[in-house]
This record gives sequence, C-alpha cells and structure tokens, in this order.
Amino acid sequence: MLTHLFRLIWNKKKQNFLLILEIFIAFIGLCAGFTFILYPYNNYKLPLGFEPQNVWVVNFDRPDEIKNLDSLQIFNESIKSVLFSLNGVEDVTYSSINFPLSGNGFNTAVRINGQESWAYFYSAEDNYIKVLGMKMQEGRWFSSDDKVANVRPAVINQTLKKKLFGSGDALGKIVEADAVGDKMKIVGVVADTKDESEMEVPGPGIFMRRDTIDLRHDYSILVKVKPGADPALESRMYKTLSNSMKNAEIEIEHLTDMKDAANKKMQVPFIIFIIIAGFLIINVGLGIFGVLWYNINKRKGEIGLRRAVGATGNAISKQLVGEALVLCTLSLILGLFFAVQFPLLSALQLPPENYVQAIILSVVFIYVLVLLCALYPGKEAARIYPAIALHED
Repeated sequence: MLTHLFRLIWNKKKQNFLLILEIFIAFIGLCAGFTFILYPYNNYKLPLGFEPQNVWVVNFDRPDEIKNLDSLQIFNESIKSVLFSLNGVEDVTYSSINFPLSGNGFNTAVRINGQESWAYFYSAEDNYIKVLGMKMQEGRWFSSDDKVANVRPAVINQTLKKKLFGSGDALGKIVEADAVGDKMKIVGVVADTKDESEMEVPGPGIFMRRDTIDLRHDYSILVKVKPGADPALESRMYKTLSNSMKNAEIEIEHLTDMKDAANKKMQVPFIIFIIIAGFLIINVGLGIFGVLWYNINKRKGEIGLRRAVGATGNAISKQLVGEALVLCTLSLILGLFFAVQFPLLSALQLPPENYVQAIILSVVFIYVLVLLCALYPGKEAARIYPAIALHED
C-alpha cells in the first residue's frame, strides 16, 4: 500500500510540489513560533527564588545636607527605628536599588584564575536573605562577624557558580569584581533569583555585604510586613517617614505588584507572537485544505475509474488521506533537516531542550492539521459515483 502511494505521488510530483512546499514552510514557521513561545513558558515554571509576598519597597531621596558618612549611618539607623516602631512591620533591610523585580540593573565582571563572567552585582545587609525569603544552597550568608574579615566576603548564586566553577567547589575561593575593585572571598552560594520577571531565566549574580562606604550610592529599603497588612499600615508608614524626612519624595510599592507589572510587560510580545502564530495556523490549514480539495476535483475521472473497477468509497477516502500523510512526512523530513541545525549550532543561544520540545510539538501539530484537512475532502471523494465522475471527465 505504501509503495503504491509513493508511486501515485511521484506520478503527480508537479502537482504535489506545492503542497510539500506549503507544509515545509508551515513546519519551519511553527518551529520558530513554538521555540519563542516555549522559552518564556519554561522559564515561568522555574522557581522565582524568593518570596515577594508581604514585602514592601520604600524609595526616597536622601537629604542633600547630610554629606558625612557617619551622619548618613545615623540617619539610616533612625529611619530603621522609625519603621520598626510601626505595628505590623516584621523586618527592615537596606538594599542596592537593583533588588529583584526592581527593573534596575548593575552588572560587573567577576574573575578567577583567568576565567571571567559578567554578573548582576548586589549590595545587601545581613538580614536581606531573611526579608526576601531566599534560600542558601551552600555555605552561609553575611553576618556581623564579617565586619572584621581580612578579605571582603561575597555570596554568589548557582548560575555564577556553574559559570566559574562548573561542578567544583566555590566556597573559600577568592574572586575579583570590577564593581568592588578588590578581592572577595566566597562564603556562600544562594539559590538563583529572577531579576526581571517570572518569564526570564535567572542570571549570574554576586552579593557584597553592605558597608559604610556604600551609603554614598542610591539605595532602597525593603520592609517585611505581617500577613494581612492593610492600606492603613501603608498610610501610617508614609506619614511617619514624611515626618522623619522633611521635603523628601517618598514612594512605597508592593513587591507583588512589581512582579505583576514585570510579568505584564513580558506578556505583551508573548501574546502578540501567539496571535501571529494563530493566524499562521489558520492560513496554513486553509491552504492545505484548498490544495487537497483542488486535487480531488482534478482527479474525479481517476476516482470514478477506481470506483468503476470495484474500489469502495472507504478505500478511496483512505487512499487520499494516506497520500496527504505521506506528502506531510516528506515535507517534515526536509523540514527536520533544517530545524535540527539550530540546536546543533546554538544559533539563538537557547537551551537545547527548548528546540527539541518545539520540533516535537510542530511535528505533531502538522500531522494533526494535515489529517484534519484531508478527512473532509477524502470523505467527499468517497461520495463520488463512477457514472457521474466519468461523465464529467
């Protein structure tokens, strides 16, 4: 049967070329579409790496009249005390302005033994990990004992560890970061955190313990509040801070709202791509259906002759559907040859499993689409009577 189908297809190779080309282009387009759709979806399934619930972010302008570092330190401690005095506040920590989901980025080069990698650079206090609910994978986080350390401590995330050390040990190693301008000793490895949105892959990161000298740079306050904190607490917090910082612009945001805003921003191109892919699928389906319908109308004489010599309507229908699936297979073999080049060459710098998933989904989708488009024309062909077909011919 299969040999017979190949012979029929070869005898009508010029007529079938258009269908093969259309399925081939559709397959390549679907592969590209599924690749870019699956990438953010697979990232979305990865852990966020921290707990944004019940964390508020306070941004404010530092007083211009305070220039001395000691005075800045006293001012910061007073703001902390004011926040802790509010009923409903569990913990408070200062952070560099590029905390997760902030939309701010600060990169640095990190080097060790001739190896170099870029990384997000963070400045954090001892209770930063507690406020954000981050998890240590190896070693420890910063503590007050690090004030007298001979070498400045650093904590890296899992991604940076993999880039610099592979499966080796990172604890105790000395690295250099351009942002610090000095050597740093790795004391811990923390779980990866997503910095931009839930649809982005975590990037390499290195954390430095916040020091007095860092007071000269912009910073934010992360406030851990008790579950169920209401707008009344936010209002009291704003008024209290306004009284402590005259003429300062104060902004209070919820980290969960920042997460939702970041996700919506990433969803826009994602939704646009899905709409484009939907139109492509509809057009391809209509095109395949039209070509198959046209082929049947052109082959009424052949179909009538087969019916006249004893072929059943069911056999005619199966033959036409089989031809469509064989043509689909030939198109997919050609398409797979080109599709597998992308993961082999790492053309788009995406994970290999992303390409594999996209190719498998595209193959299944094309087969289902061709089958559905061939069923109705095949069913109509089965209804052609020999006398009518031969008379029209």
